[in-house]
Amino acid sequence: MTVKQLSVFLENKTGRINDVVRTLGENDINMHAFSMAETADFGILRLIVSDVDKAVEVLRDKDFAVMSTDVICLNCKNVPGSLAEVLDCLAKEQIFIDYMYAFAQKEDANIVIKTNDIEHCLEVLKAHHCIILKKDQL
Repeated sequence: MTVKQLSVFLENKTGRINDVVRTLGENDINMHAFSMAETADFGILRLIVSDVDKAVEVLRDKDFAVMSTDVICLNCKNVPGSLAEVLDCLAKEQIFIDYMYAFAQKEDANIVIKTNDIEHCLEVLKAHHCIILKKDQL
């Protein structure tokens, strides 16, 4: 069970992130999670949103380069060591993590994982009784 994530490529220019979030807001699209990464020439805004198809459409209409990717979103307790247990399981199975980001909500933490082998990662997480979230649970 995967969740669609959007990657929006942005020029390193003041106000470009504002343009994305304003466009989403004006179109009634909620951001559930996001992460911003940068290079010298551009940034990548990764988003989990309420309506992926509509977000792609409205952002492309504003000339943003947008890509959709499958990611895994899992839930674990927001306590020391909880994430380490999950990552140990994945490392033992040689699952490489391309990137990940997290957002905590009181006693729970939600972690977004992009891996090179999403199906194997899902199998390992399920075998270890990890809570994998669906889009409607975010």
